[in-house]
Amino acid sequence: PAMSPASDGPVVRLESDEIARGPGVYGRQVLEAPGVEDGALVSVEDASGRFVGHALYNSNSDIRLRWLARGRKNALDRPGEWLAAKLKAADDLRRRTLRLEEQGDTYRIVHAEGDDLSGLIVDRLGPVLVCEYHALGFLRLRAELEAGLARLYPQATLVARAPDGAQRAERMAPALLPADEDLPEHWITEAGLRYPVRAAGGHKTGWFCDQRDNRVTVGALARGRHVLDLFCNTGGFALQAAKQGARRVRAVDLDEKSVARAERAARENALAVECVHADAFDVLRAVAAGAEAERPDLVVLDPHKFIAGRAHLETGKRKYADLFTLGLQAVRPGGVVAAFSCSGALELAEFLGLVFSAARRAEVSLKLLRILEAAPDHPQRPDFPRSPYLKGALVAVDR
Repeated sequence: PAMSPASDGPVVRLESDEIARGPGVYGRQVLEAPGVEDGALVSVEDASGRFVGHALYNSNSDIRLRWLARGRKNALDRPGEWLAAKLKAADDLRRRTLRLEEQGDTYRIVHAEGDDLSGLIVDRLGPVLVCEYHALGFLRLRAELEAGLARLYPQATLVARAPDGAQRAERMAPALLPADEDLPEHWITEAGLRYPVRAAGGHKTGWFCDQRDNRVTVGALARGRHVLDLFCNTGGFALQAAKQGARRVRAVDLDEKSVARAERAARENALAVECVHADAFDVLRAVAAGAEAERPDLVVLDPHKFIAGRAHLETGKRKYADLFTLGLQAVRPGGVVAAFSCSGALELAEFLGLVFSAARRAEVSLKLLRILEAAPDHPQRPDFPRSPYLKGALVAVDR
């Protein structure tokens, strides 16, 4: 059945007339709303009873309200049409404005807050669209979302997933959760290379679209060099380095499935990449200690998220500091290191501070060549400071 107009639905009131900017409203800023169903589309009023906008409500979530539209009472009188228009606008940005289909068939269609759809991620992985639900409200709108996406990509297979953390934070009822779909691997194309992926399997949606441009940028420095790609996943940085003329490439990951995919990708693209099943810290310690005859000229440090939330900030920062120190010790004098963090709780200034303090620990001098960030299919809103979660530093290392 079609969604009812928001004006016919429940009303939730804020505890103040001051409306903070940003994509969501926290629980302490919202009055209790007995009888309002979790995940419902609601109208929002300020403390004086004035209409503010429409949002998705969840009493169990720290983010009590996720804004959909603000200011116009009739904005969601036809919520299905509104949602379809938002999806089309997001898709137009990728296909018409950024022309991403000219670079491959793999990109992010919806980037949550950046596309004014807080709690929703949609990635295109070749012939498959992966919808990742971080908000109960969008999970309840799954049928409408999939109908809108099917109009944009009529030939695509649609897959849904709700990450474990989102299930807990939003208290998603088991009956609502998407069924586990063990889809076979398929091939995607990105920047002239083919990779095997399993949609909604492994990390995130099955592929890291955010690093697409950085893989090409870092790969451009690889010609004639020995490259060490750590936490390589399916070999994105390693294969780009090999494609752009690296003399030697090693791709290291502790996940055996990731290493196997990287090996298949190297064969498919007829590229020489040494894929190694090992712990990145152990490999770096061996290189820095001189246990290996040849030190790399270019080191890529692209770990998984070390900081799951603010509670893990200090522990995660120590882990990043150790990794960056080892990477800077391992690279050949005059070499280059690309260091990354995908932890949203770690701000850019803190991240750069960790890189620079790691240089002091490693007793090397750095030149910051470039700050790297997510590809433009991950747009940012200025009123959401945690939006630019992916941070990278490309540094040249002196001795």
